[in-house]
Amino acid sequence: MNFVAIDFETATGKRESACALGIVTVAGGEITEAWHTLIRPPDNQYWRMNIEVHGITPAKTKNSPDFAAVYPEIRKRLQGKTIVAHNESFDRGVLKSCMEFYGLDYSELLLPARWECTVKIYRALGFNPCRLSNCCERMRIELNHHEALSDALACAQLYLRRKTACP
Repeated sequence: MNFVAIDFETATGKRESACALGIVTVAGGEITEAWHTLIRPPDNQYWRMNIEVHGITPAKTKNSPDFAAVYPEIRKRLQGKTIVAHNESFDRGVLKSCMEFYGLDYSELLLPARWECTVKIYRALGFNPCRLSNCCERMRIELNHHEALSDALACAQLYLRRKTACP
């Protein structure tokens, strides 16, 4: 089983405001790489509500690279891969919006129109509620919620365990 799990955190309600990213690579059913970066969002602007969720502040990202600068690392990890996210429409939307904002071509990633979504998978298995924290608690997966790498690692574990999950 080969895939990449991904999680973005955003600085505002705008999808192009990525401020953190976690990417976990799984090859042969084993986690082979866990990568994380902070990202300076446009104008390094944050909404207080978002800071309260993830704890990332403008001071933490003022010297971080913007999305365009980290994109080569992202492309290297995602291009042509099966992508998994806990709420795939959100994370896919953030990636697409950031790429559009910085004039990057999403199609060069060679990704399917929809990614694998652990929310949908676990909801279909009868889990309710299906928030990442709830699924991880029930599956006994360690989670530091809203820390991008922890969320991506948890998503990878959920996807790996989906065939043995019981509500």
